Amino acid sequence: MRLFVGLGNPGAKYARNRHNIGFMAVDEIARRHGFSPWRRRFQGETSEGALGTERIILLKPTTYMNDSGRSVQEAASFFKIAPGDVTVFHDELELPPGKVRVKIGGGIAGHNGLRSISAHIGNDYRRVRLGIGHPGVKELVHGHVLSDFAKADNDWVATLCEAVAEHAALVAKGTDATFANRVHLAMQAKGFFDQGRERQGIGRRFLRQARP
Repeated sequence: MRLFVGLGNPGAKYARNRHNIGFMAVDEIARRHGFSPWRRRFQGETSEGALGTERIILLKPTTYMNDSGRSVQEAASFFKIAPGDVTVFHDELELPPGKVRVKIGGGIAGHNGLRSISAHIGNDYRRVRLGIGHPGVKELVHGHVLSDFAKADNDWVATLCEAVAEHAALVAKGTDATFANRVHLAMQAKGFFDQGRERQGIGRRFLRQARP
């Protein structure tokens, strides 16, 4: 059994925030793979299903981002899931929009959701880092992550979440590099990462929009 955690803040006010892309990703996993209806427990919402041969518990903490670890610890303790079988989907400022990287352990890069989770279950869980880009200035970061995606971002955000959901079974199996490569190819197939856009497109356009 594996625990897949999407990070975000609860409520309609935050639903389209960049900080909530983790929620968006696990919502799409549940939808695409026919998981059970969401229900409230463990200070969050859970949905259950399978990816390949792996049983998966999806969790969206409703504690607000900074206290996500309390919800994750409750769910992991109840199901007796070790940190190595926990995967957290979260926004990543240090990656260009639409890029995905996977790592186990390591630093938290100032992410308060990860800080809370590490404080509650240790640091040895998997992170699926979903790039949202950096506003370019440290002072703008808070407003950047708590602002909605621009309308111009809708296509790549939807494509990214769909690709993550389509290939989520690879994460469940622990084939992280293959997962990241498949997501990249899916984004590329929709024109987001062709050569011209790699140099001038999605990431650079995103940064221009974020600056005042």
